[in-house]
Amino acid sequence: VHLVESGGGLVQPGGSLRLSCTVSGSISYINDMGWYRLVPGQQRELVAIISRDGVSNYGDSVKGRFTISRDYANNTAYLQMNALKVEDTAVYYCKADGYTDSGLPFLDYWGQGTQVTVSS
Repeated sequence: VHLVESGGGLVQPGGSLRLSCTVSGSISYINDMGWYRLVPGQQRELVAIISRDGVSNYGDSVKGRFTISRDYANNTAYLQMNALKVEDTAVYYCKADGYTDSGLPFLDYWGQGTQVTVSS
């Protein structure tokens, strides 16, 4: 099971970016998929999470600006980030859990992270 994120980059304040996270491997079932971010010297922060049923939750700092969604057919989660602020600058990581084709669970699998920098 592998998670690969993409879509990070440099954007000006007020701009938008869309991150993607694709889960690959012998996957039978993906439960929750989530986005977290990490700034050096700070604790990892939940950005958004979406269940298999499509129920989403957001960190307080991104509510109303970020939207998480899923493409179930392609085992992909997206994070649409609008009205970006300098304080959104961080490495963004995707996390997923579920079951493999062998019926074994995979729990808290992480991607390699993608850098998002918001700066003028």
